Amino acid sequence: MTIRAVLFDMDGTIWDAPIDWLAVRQEIGVPVDGRPIYKQLMDMSSQERVRGIRILERHEALGVENGTLAPGTRELLQLLHVAHVKCALITNNSRRSVERVLAKHPLSFDIVSSRDDTALKPDPQAFLSALGKLKIRPDEAIAIGDAHLDLLAAKRAEIAEFILVGDKPWMHQLLPAGVPYLRAADLMEAKAIIVGLLRAGK
Repeated sequence: MTIRAVLFDMDGTIWDAPIDWLAVRQEIGVPVDGRPIYKQLMDMSSQERVRGIRILERHEALGVENGTLAPGTRELLQLLHVAHVKCALITNNSRRSVERVLAKHPLSFDIVSSRDDTALKPDPQAFLSALGKLKIRPDEAIAIGDAHLDLLAAKRAEIAEFILVGDKPWMHQLLPAGVPYLRAADLMEAKAIIVGLLRAGK
């Protein structure tokens, strides 16, 4: 395969945000049913939705304030830029959170997309919209994320390869059976995997 684009998730992938998402769900009052929290909020009554969004945005803001850039992020982006591979940041977080993260750590992405800009993962349109703007086919792209939502979006968009970063025990039960992916403990391991794929594509 020829790699022309890499699609990055933000929280848990390039941004280590100290957010206990299970605790956030409990505070809002939504179950772990595989759907993104924001999607669950949209299905609530207006009063519950307003309350839930306030809770979610408060935790997201704390995640930006107290978070750190994941080790290996800059090195991986530099590798891809040198290889002339396009980079997109696609997150279910808010545009405000993304802008605050990138203000703290200016990173070079060709496309930046939040839940305020496009569909929520696992909707494949979250990836397909970015690839359409870059004029790159899904079979020429890799996606990197830390959750089942990223994996499902990649599968549905027919992205060539998906790299699952990290190892959250509670996430295992949500990973779809039979959907292949590559596993990396962190972005340093992800970089090694991508180097191999780039070499194989030459």
